[in-house]
Amino acid sequence: MSPIKVRPLRDDLPFGSRISGVTEAILKDEGVRKQINDVFEDRGLIVFEDVEPTSKMHVTISAVFGPLKDHPVKVVPRVDQDAMPGVIEMRHDPAAAGVVEIEGKQLAQWLPWHFDHCYNNELNRAGVLRALDIPPEGGMTGFADGIELYNAISPELLKKMEKHNIIYTLDLAYSHMRFGKPKTFREISEKADQYAVLEIAKTLPRAIHPAIWTRKSGEKVLHVSPWMAVGIEGHEDPEGDKLLETVCQEIIGKVHPYFHKWKPTDMLIWDNWRLLHSVSGSDPKHRRTMHRTTIKGDYGLGYFENAGQGHAILEMTV
Repeated sequence: MSPIKVRPLRDDLPFGSRISGVTEAILKDEGVRKQINDVFEDRGLIVFEDVEPTSKMHVTISAVFGPLKDHPVKVVPRVDQDAMPGVIEMRHDPAAAGVVEIEGKQLAQWLPWHFDHCYNNELNRAGVLRALDIPPEGGMTGFADGIELYNAISPELLKKMEKHNIIYTLDLAYSHMRFGKPKTFREISEKADQYAVLEIAKTLPRAIHPAIWTRKSGEKVLHVSPWMAVGIEGHEDPEGDKLLETVCQEIIGKVHPYFHKWKPTDMLIWDNWRLLHSVSGSDPKHRRTMHRTTIKGDYGLGYFENAGQGHAILEMTV
């Protein structure tokens, strides 16, 4: 009998699992490691419950899924880089900028639906998160399954998108977001550092990824990131833009998400090749601190426009 317990994330969702009983000692068992990887491949998201809330445990769980990828931007806060390489800190302090308003509510650390590294030719395999400072309300991380989205979107729209590729660029500015922006969205205060990144990104090639791809299992995945999308390859015209906006609005309208309400003893991993994720945002007066690792890997379907060459900054995680 396995020493860990696996159960569905939620009864009404076709993706995600919860795993309890994980310890450092148990993770030395190759059979357990294989079982966890099989669950991940099948379900796309795992919430590890009641684990030791330390950076060491964070790295230990991450290593089950593959080698870690360090963040290329050196000013991004690290967590004991010598002892815990690859663990970065994402933090909102009450005095920080980066506040938006949606449906009349001001939110800090809000992020729209996206997949990581859409602006790079390679897509990292996964991200692993844990929460340290948790707001009393909000601050949830959302996940949407691309397989479920593919099955939810109208067949007519899927047929139009089946062979299309989407162009992305490293532009984090919400004011530049062209597709899938919430209709009630308003930016209250901008993050000043996003424009420094944008100036570098302007000199780099745009990345291209398929709107729909097929897993080894045969399942099709609708994998479109509204955030940082700039158009359809070979169709950067009003008709193409209208089609892409229709797809993004369909994603927002048909999405059947899971929003994770954090506990300090949770750790969570998601499949970046399959799932979209977002952050619900929280009251700007509350601190929110997350630690994250990134698992190396690539699905092999992305490329740079005009056979362009990448840059280390395109390895960054937002």
